[in-house]
Amino acid sequence: MYGQGLLKGLSISIKHFFSKKVTQMYPEEKPVLPKRFRGWFELTPEKCTACGLCVNACPNRIISIESYKDENNKRKLSKYRMLMESCIYCGFCVEACPQDALYNTQDFEKACFFRQDLDRILYQIEPPAVQAGGSEE
Repeated sequence: MYGQGLLKGLSISIKHFFSKKVTQMYPEEKPVLPKRFRGWFELTPEKCTACGLCVNACPNRIISIESYKDENNKRKLSKYRMLMESCIYCGFCVEACPQDALYNTQDFEKACFFRQDLDRILYQIEPPAVQAGGSEE
């Protein structure tokens, strides 16, 4: 029958005309992101044991950590650095962390003008000085 395709096309157009709008007016209106969205990285330094599993899990080797041993011979984190210019946001580092110290946030607006601004230090402290005359002799 002639015109059946035309009526079907018109019904689809009318249905979409009265349906809910899906266009978001970004940046005036912030998007609603899914829970599993991989945005910027944050670190909880109190949880980090400086085990280095995140460093080994990263395919681009953008993570570097520095650690020191405290008076109890326990490893402590002194510096956690990420070179975000090469990050592919695969999330392997977050999955590899056994302490859940590294996690993704919903923050994604991190554009910058200069490459050196992407060198991100998530945590840094000065390690305490080793006391002279210890029990190492």
